[in-house]
Formats: sequence, structure tokens, C-alpha cells
Amino acid sequence: MLDNFRKTYDKFSRPFWVLALATFIDRIGGTLIFPFFALYITDKFNVGMTEAGWLLAVWSISGMLGTLIGGAIADKFGRRNMIIFGLVASAFSSVAMGLVNDLYLFYGLSVFVGLLSNIAGPARQAQIVDLVGEERRGEAFGIMRVAGNLAWIIGPTIGGLMATRSYLALFILDAITSLIVAVIYYKNIPETKPVSVEKEEQESDSFLDTVRGYLVVFKDKMFNSFLMIMVLMNIVYLQLYGALSVYLRDSHGLTPQSYGMLMSINASTVVLMQIWISSKTSKRPPFLMMALGSLVYAIGFPIFGIASTMAWFLVATLIIALGEMIIMPVSGAIAAKFAPEDMRGRYMAMFGWGWQFPSIVAPIIAGLIMDNLDPTILWTMSGGLAAFATLGFYLLHLKTKKRFEEVEATPLPQTQEA
Repeated sequence: MLDNFRKTYDKFSRPFWVLALATFIDRIGGTLIFPFFALYITDKFNVGMTEAGWLLAVWSISGMLGTLIGGAIADKFGRRNMIIFGLVASAFSSVAMGLVNDLYLFYGLSVFVGLLSNIAGPARQAQIVDLVGEERRGEAFGIMRVAGNLAWIIGPTIGGLMATRSYLALFILDAITSLIVAVIYYKNIPETKPVSVEKEEQESDSFLDTVRGYLVVFKDKMFNSFLMIMVLMNIVYLQLYGALSVYLRDSHGLTPQSYGMLMSINASTVVLMQIWISSKTSKRPPFLMMALGSLVYAIGFPIFGIASTMAWFLVATLIIALGEMIIMPVSGAIAAKFAPEDMRGRYMAMFGWGWQFPSIVAPIIAGLIMDNLDPTILWTMSGGLAAFATLGFYLLHLKTKKRFEEVEATPLPQTQEA
């Protein structure tokens, strides 16, 4: 096992591993809050899931704008400073959200927080692509998943315990972790934007021209087909982290600690299995793997609607964990494959939309169903959407076979770390 770890370690550069460590620490902060955010809103402001869904939608809409701006900035000016700014802004905004007591003021703050907390996202994704050759990117995104899920083992467990006592403490601890990661970035991670692209940007396009470059992304039909199917699949997946906690509490009387335990088990499974699964899926047609992962979702999510015991909720969680271990690294590698070297920030920004738009729609759908209909309908519908996504990814596999054939090892372009 130690030999396998050493082999994996030797495949990637030191900045990549520092980036993985920074991701781990940052995600601990995020996982303290995110799984319990719907609970926080419904408890603190005494509103239903529909209101919580609309508030989360406002946050996500502003986040989409932040992502677009951030993608253009990452391509024009680089990754590192954008990421540090995003971390510091996230720290201050997190504390502010914990202090606000008025619902409508919270709406206004959500616009500001959504914009700033998402502005660095494309730079982070582009940085992974900058640091890793094409033939290793599936494994690289898998390692980042392991780092993130190590945080899920710790974060929700602590968050579940703290949520029963003080939500404000969660926001403060999240802010502290963001500042720690900002220091790590500042001291250890160099600018990774390829030097050739840096020179071209300095000599040619204005920032406005860089923004106009999104037109190229919008015209990439295969990439946008991929995004549309991703949206459907992620509407399903995000129910795991929003609606499920409220559903288990209201329909089955489970505590936040029980939900936190499920999420920690999910994360532990990913930590133990992700690198091995990524080593297998990275050698196979990516869209075929996306279809397989979506099919696993179609099996796992409906179980929540028919189960009534913790054991069956655990079974559903483990099945979904298998699906996400297939999907998450592969989807990132697909987006990177579509992106030209000088447009990585903008392509990864649009890839981020494949998550952000579902984060708008998913809580609204969940709220409307859970507040007005039989809540089990949500899980049946989730299975149907996942099955539809399975078909969509398979059709993309048939259309993109040649473009996504396994690549040979390629040298990395020179970056400013050299």
C-alpha cells in the first residue's frame, strides 16, 4: 500500500500536492456549514423549505455571475491572486452571514456572498489543469475528490454537533479555515498560468475581449450538450446535500448528527476507493463512464423514498458514493479536454455553471415538492432524471468517440512556477 502511495505521489508535482492540502483544509470549513445550511435557514428564520430554496437560489444566481467574471479574470490575469482574494472575501462574508438576523437582509447579503465566494472557482479548476498533463487529469481530479472527502469525514461530524449548540460558531470556524488556506496559497503555490498564454494575453486582448471570448464557449455544441446533461444529473445529486437533511428530519425524525454520520460514511468510502476507481475509469471512454455513474444514481436515489430505516439510508448513501466516484473526476477531465490552453478559466467557469444552475433549481424543486406534495415523490423523480442523464451521456459517447480517445503522455507547457 505504501508503494502504491509513493507511485501516486511521484506522478504529480509538489505544487499539486500543496494544492491538494489547501483543498482539504478549505473543504473542512465548507463542510461545517453546507450540509446544514437549509436547516439553519428554516430554524433561524422560521420558514419552510420553499423559502429556503428561494434563498439558496438567489445565492446561486449571483454565484453564476461571479463565476463568469472569475473565469475571464483567471484567463487574463492569472490564477493565484484571484484564489487568494476569493478566500479572504469568503472568510469575512461567512462571519457576516452568521451575524445577520433579518431574513430580507440575509437575502441581500446572499447576493454579495454568492458573487465573491464563487469568483475564484474557475481559477482553482484551471490551476489543476495547468499543473497536470492531460493523461493524468482524471487521476488528479480524483485526488482532489479524496482531499475534499477527507474533509467530509471531519466537517459534517463536527458541524452536526456544533449545529445543535451554535450556528454562529460554524460560520466563524469556516472563516478561520479560509484565512489559513489563503496563507498557504500565498506562501507555497506559484502562479501556474502558462507563460506562452501570459505573453499572448499581455500583447493582445483587453479584458473586455477576454470576456467576449465566452462566445467561443457558447458556440461549442458538444461542450454545451455535456453541460445540459450535467445540469440534469446535478439536480439529482445536490438533493443529497440540501433536501435530504430536512427530509430525514421531518419525515423520519432523524437528528442532524445522524445525517452528518451518513455524509461522513459517504466521504470515507470515497477516500478509500476513489484513487483506485479513478485509475480504472481514466483508461475508459469518459462519456461511457458518465453514463455508468448516472445509472448508479438512478438506482441509489429512489431508495430514500421507499426506505424507513437507517440501514437502508446507509445502503442508498453507499450506492450514490459509487456513482459520484465515477462521475466527479471524469467530468472535470472532460471539461479540461474541451478547453483550449488559453481559455481554461472560461471553460472551467462554464463547467462550474453545470453545478451552479442546478444549485438554483434543485432546492426550489425540493421545496415545492416537500412543502406541498408527498416528499417521497422527490426521490422517485430524482431516479427518473438520473436515468434520462444516463441516456444523454451514452449518446454523447457515440458522438465523441474519436475526440475523446485515450491520449498519449504529453509534456506540460511552461508555467510561471518553472
